[in-house]
Amino acid sequence: MKIGVQENIIQTASDLFYRNGYNSTGINEIIEKAGIAKATLYNHFKSKDELCIAYLKHMNSIFLNNIETYCLAKKKGKSQVLAIFDFLKEFYLDKDFNGCWCIKTIAELPKNNTLIRNEIQSQKKQFIDFIKTLVHSNLKLKSKKSYSALTRQIYLLYEGAVGESHLHQEEWPILEAKNICSKII
Repeated sequence: MKIGVQENIIQTASDLFYRNGYNSTGINEIIEKAGIAKATLYNHFKSKDELCIAYLKHMNSIFLNNIETYCLAKKKGKSQVLAIFDFLKEFYLDKDFNGCWCIKTIAELPKNNTLIRNEIQSQKKQFIDFIKTLVHSNLKLKSKKSYSALTRQIYLLYEGAVGESHLHQEEWPILEAKNICSKII
C-alpha cells in the first residue's frame, strides 16, 4: 500500500529525529530522504516545530496502541500492570531502540518552546492515564488517593527504566523497575 506525501514526510522525519536527534536533523536531510521538494514539505508543514509535533504525535500513537494491545493481552490482575515493563524490555531489545523520543526531544529544546513542551506533557499525561486505567481495572486498593499515588509511582519507575536502559545499554534497569513495581503493587 502506497502512503501519502504527508505520511511519507512524517515517517521520514520520525526516523531521522528519533535516530539522530531533533537539532541534528536538518530540513534538507528530511527533504532528501523523503524524496520531495522543499515546497512540498512547506505545503504540509509550515515549520520544523510543526513537523516535530507531527513526529511526536506519530510516535505516541504507535506507542499507545502497541502498549495497550500488549498489556491487555495478558491475564487480568497484576500481570497486566507489570506487562508495561515486559513491553519496555521488548522495545529495548529492538535494534532501533534509542530511548524515549519525548525526553530526547525536550532535552534539545529551549525552555521557552511551549508548543513542543505542551505536546510532550500531553503525551506523558496520556501514558499516565493508561497506567491509571490498568491500575484501576486490575488492582484493589483502599482509596482513590492510593490509585493516583500508585499510578505516579509506576510511571516514574517506567520512565526511569527507559532512560537508564538507554544510558547503560543494558536491560537490568527494566528488570529492576519491574521487580520494584511488583513489590509496591
